[in-house]
Parts: sequence; structure tokens; C-alpha cells
Amino acid sequence: MANRATQRLTDTPADIVQAAEILRAGGLVAFPTETVYGLGANARDTDAVRAIYAAKGRPAKNPLIVHVADLDGARRVAVFDDCAEALAQAFWPGPLTLVLPLRPEAGIAAEVTAGQASVALRMPAHPVAQAILRASGLALAAPSANPSGAVSPTTAAHVLEGLSGRIDAVVDGGACPVGVESTIVGLLDAPVLLRPGGLPSEAVEACLGVPLARPGADPALPLAPGQLASHYAPRAALRLNAGRARAGEVLLGFGPVTGAAANLSPAGDLAEAAANLFACLRALDATGAAAIAVSPIPETGLGLAINDRLRRAAAPRG
Repeated sequence: MANRATQRLTDTPADIVQAAEILRAGGLVAFPTETVYGLGANARDTDAVRAIYAAKGRPAKNPLIVHVADLDGARRVAVFDDCAEALAQAFWPGPLTLVLPLRPEAGIAAEVTAGQASVALRMPAHPVAQAILRASGLALAAPSANPSGAVSPTTAAHVLEGLSGRIDAVVDGGACPVGVESTIVGLLDAPVLLRPGGLPSEAVEACLGVPLARPGADPALPLAPGQLASHYAPRAALRLNAGRARAGEVLLGFGPVTGAAANLSPAGDLAEAAANLFACLRALDATGAAAIAVSPIPETGLGLAINDRLRRAAAPRG
């Protein structure tokens, strides 16, 4: 796509208004959420949504999440049943995405849903994301603001490393506090965990009173983002559940380990580890190391999301 000058905006009211104007005019604006930076476009503007795919180099079969400012806006896009209402009341705004039946009259561009009859929806909690949504008056399609398959961005600088010259603006709202993408729950039938993320799945199960199914994703027709086998990948190869680094590797530690070039959380805190994950992968990748060895991380709470991202980052690349 043609090169364009990418503005770096602040989170001041005047710059929020400018970001909203760019979005209403069909432009692309990256902005912080509590999870990672998203690349936003008007979800009802086909050309704008296509521009997201072009800027990211994203496969057209991989659907996007629609971000809304409030529950009324969400109900105009999708059909909410009792489970959806319960989860929205409990966890929105926050790092939870719901996959629900799309309202045909909602006017969402077909490219957002990859032509499917369902839509992924979330209401972000970050004040900058909320301010942009309200100032624009739009539902925003917004995947992570990085080249497709690469490490997700948790700062404005990360966004510019990957997309400068390919998008209109990035709004700098500081580092994202959660650091991994939203948890995605499908509610088209029995509740299904489609992607672990920034809201522990145990909290969702406690709210619903039933366990979440965990079926394997169909890579040919993903219902939601983050289901492709290879994703979130640095240039360096990854080796998981490593006790120590081998020759030619650098160690990404978790907990009180020795010899780590970087540590997700020396105290073994999963929330701290999630917040640091993508920044640590980027920093170690920037050293030029051929491979990154990663300490074992528990498969509970936010550890599910961390390990999911690490497994996809370590997967063979197409």
C-alpha cells in the first residue's frame, strides 16, 4: 500500500478529537486498550476495514473484533442471550470478547466477520479507547496494531516499529496494563473458550456456573482472532519450558531463576508476567539472538493466556 505519514498523537482532548475525525473520514488510527494497542477503523466502512487488512498484511479469513463504547452499542450489533448479558454485566468494560450472532441490520462490513454470521464484540476499559469510541460515535474494528503474525504492541513505539507509514495515526496512551489480548468466549451454542486472554477463564466459568468447552480451532475458518497456529512470533526461534539457556540462546525467565537475560516476573506473578510478555519478547529479539529459551509458566489463570501466546510464537511459520 502507498506510504503515508503516520501522526503520533497524545491522549489530550484535542488529539482525541483529531483521532476521531480521522476515523470518521475512513482512516486508520492505532490506540491503546487495557490489553494491547488496537488498529481501529470504522467497522461499517468496507474500504476502511479492507485498509486494516492491507496495512497489517492480515489473512482475509481472520475476523476482527468490533469495539464499542457501551452495552447499548453492542446490542445494536449482536444478539445477546442470557449468558451474554451476564458476562457483559460482570466483565464489561474489560478484557473479554464475546462471539455472538450478528444482527444483519447492524451494517457491519462483511470483511470484519470474514463473511460469517457471527461477530466478535468487546467494550474496552482503557480511558483513551473509551474516549476515542465516544468522540467518534463509531463501532471500531480493531485487531492488534502490528504486522500480522508478529509480536503484539503494548506501547505506541511498538506500533510505529511495525506500521509507521502504513497507518494515519497512533494515539500514545502509555503502556498497556494487561499486556495480552482479550479472552474470547463463543456463545453461539454452549459457551466455548476460543482464546485465553487477559480475563482468567476461571472467572468466566464462575460467572456462568458451567465449564467452558475447549474445542480445537479450525485454521481454515477461525471464529475469532488469535486462532491461527503461528502468531505473536518474534524473529528468534522459541524453546518453551526450558530449565536453562543452551548455547546460542538467551533465557526469558519466570520466577527466581538465574542467568535470565530478561524476566517476566522475578516474583512469579502471572499478572506482571502477562504485562511484560510482549515487551520482553521484543527486547530479546532486538539483541539479535537466534533463539529464546523460556522458563516454565503455570497453566492456570493468566498463565493460560501467556502459554497460548508462547506456543503460537514457537509454532512452525508458514
